[in-house]
Amino acid sequence: MNVTGHTRRPASIRDVATAAGVSYQTVSRVINDHPSVKQSTRERVQAAIDELGFRRNATAHALASGRSRAVTVLTANTTHYGYASILQGIEEAARSASYAVGIGVLESADEAAVAAEVRRAGDVGGGLIVIAYDPAGVAALGAVPPELPVVGVVETPAAPPGGDRPWVWADDREAAYQATRHLLSLGHETVHYVAIPSSTRRTSARTAGWRQALKEAGAPEPRPVQGSWGPAGGHAAGHRLAGDPAVTAILCGNDDLALGVLRALHEAGRSVPGEVSVAGFDDAPHSAYLTPSLTTVRLDFTGLGRAAFALLHGVVEESAQIAPHPVSVPELVVREASGPAREALTPSTTLLGPPAPRDVTQLSDHTLRPSSPIPPDRVRNHQWSRHMTGGPAA
Repeated sequence: MNVTGHTRRPASIRDVATAAGVSYQTVSRVINDHPSVKQSTRERVQAAIDELGFRRNATAHALASGRSRAVTVLTANTTHYGYASILQGIEEAARSASYAVGIGVLESADEAAVAAEVRRAGDVGGGLIVIAYDPAGVAALGAVPPELPVVGVVETPAAPPGGDRPWVWADDREAAYQATRHLLSLGHETVHYVAIPSSTRRTSARTAGWRQALKEAGAPEPRPVQGSWGPAGGHAAGHRLAGDPAVTAILCGNDDLALGVLRALHEAGRSVPGEVSVAGFDDAPHSAYLTPSLTTVRLDFTGLGRAAFALLHGVVEESAQIAPHPVSVPELVVREASGPAREALTPSTTLLGPPAPRDVTQLSDHTLRPSSPIPPDRVRNHQWSRHMTGGPAA
């Protein structure tokens, strides 16, 4: 009887491994009667099993066989558009491969809390996918023990990662770069930025892309406004920016922030895009139905989730090499919320026709993938929404 008032958790396969001084894979072989285990090792493991009262369940059995058909996703958020879409992609791909999916929620970046959640996920068996878009996710990715298969969904790395890091990402630095160049090409002197939090508590990849485009154009670099993740943060940031008549173009770190910014500009009596152009990020479903509809950058988060599972599946099944890689090319989606700066709409403005076919690859009526550089001072006429060019990040 436990007289301390605390319930002892059941022993895990890793507890047995620690007690026996072997790897959890060795414990797996023992409980599956694999012939490759030395008799002395088998006896030591069996003694630890008896001492700890370890009882194998179905999940542990799958792990012991080396083919656990399960994946646990560690994430700090399940509701924001990017996170939710990644989860959707993982679930779709896992279901097709007959894998079960569990979710472990990282409630904080506290070291002990992260370690406990990683341990729980590891005890389930199978592999892990960590969505590392925030400090808690980054901490969890770093806390996964080396023997456990893991794939990280990360922000665009500042430098190419080593081949031993199974990471996938969408190129959000390039996406922010292209969105900023789009606004500059409409004649805006500069572009203000409402930022989402960074996974590293430093400059995010999106902020870096915005800053690079301004630098190349020789445009002033305003101080970014921190906007958290949701519409309320965008609304507060929008009110700060709306009071400055010099603000004529705003890039938002996601579409939810842009929603709040649009509301704040409306309340301040500043028309969009007549006085201020606004662009978002992610192409969330609601962005096409706002008034005005939102110019944004589309990232394939669902495809990112599928790619993360595919990489993990290859690692678990030993059928694919670890290879960090970007997953998708960002797509600029031009809608009503961005337009030429007022000073660009003068009788002397040179009306530019559509660019040469080599400048863009048209994806739909209003969705264009950039493929070559443009001068930042190049201005479009009223048909700009169908003809836009840009360039890859340096």
